[in-house]
Amino acid sequence: MSTAAPRGRGVTHAVELVRDLGADTFVIRLQRNQLAFQPGQYITVGLPGETDAREYSIYSAPEDDYLEILVKRVDGGYISPRLRRVQPAQLLNVDGPFGFFTIAETERLASRFYFVATGTGIAPFHSFTRAYPAIDYTLLHGVRHTSERYEMYSYDRSRYVACISRRRDGDFTGRVTDWLRRYPVQPDALCYLCGNCDMIYEAFDILKDHGVPAERLFAEVYF
Repeated sequence: MSTAAPRGRGVTHAVELVRDLGADTFVIRLQRNQLAFQPGQYITVGLPGETDAREYSIYSAPEDDYLEILVKRVDGGYISPRLRRVQPAQLLNVDGPFGFFTIAETERLASRFYFVATGTGIAPFHSFTRAYPAIDYTLLHGVRHTSERYEMYSYDRSRYVACISRRRDGDFTGRVTDWLRRYPVQPDALCYLCGNCDMIYEAFDILKDHGVPAERLFAEVYF
C-alpha cells in the first residue's frame, strides 16, 4: 500500500540494498530484525525522527532473512522521492506488520486463486507465490508498458498474464478488467485484488456477475 499512515512506536531497520526495477520503481531491502509477518500483510515505513510514513505491502517471503518493499516514486510525493535516495546502512523506521489480506492455511492447497493487480499492487502476490509455491493461481498484472512487468521472472510464466493497456506486446492487450470480462472466472475461485480503487470496484462487479460470491472476494486498495 502507499497511503499516509499514522506513526506508532517504530523500530529502525538498516537498508541492505536498493535495486531498480524501472525509471521510477525500486525495491528496498531491509534487515529483517526478526520481524514476523504473514504474506499479504503490510508495514509502515518512514525516516527516523519524522512523523510521516507510508504503508507498503511486504514484497519478500516469511522464509527470507531480509525484508523487502516495492516502491514507486510519486512525483510531488513526500516519502517516496526520499526513499528513492536511501543508501545501504541508512536507517528507516518500520511499524507493523498490519492487515488481513492473507490466505487461510486451509485454503492454500484446496482452492483455485486469481490474483489481480495493477502496478505495484503486485507486491503481496510476490510474497504469496514465494511463500506458497504449490498454490494454484493465475496472476493478472495490469500495467501501461511492458517495462512495468516488475520481476515477472519470479512467477510461473504459465500463470502470469501481463495485461498491457497502452501497447500490444504483452500477454493481453487491455486492462485486467477487460481480461476478466473475456475469460469468466469460476464461481468457486478465491479472488484477491490489489491496486487502485477504480480497478477493484469494476473487478468486483465483473466477478459478482460471473457468480463469484462476495465472501470469496478480497481486496487491498492502493490510492
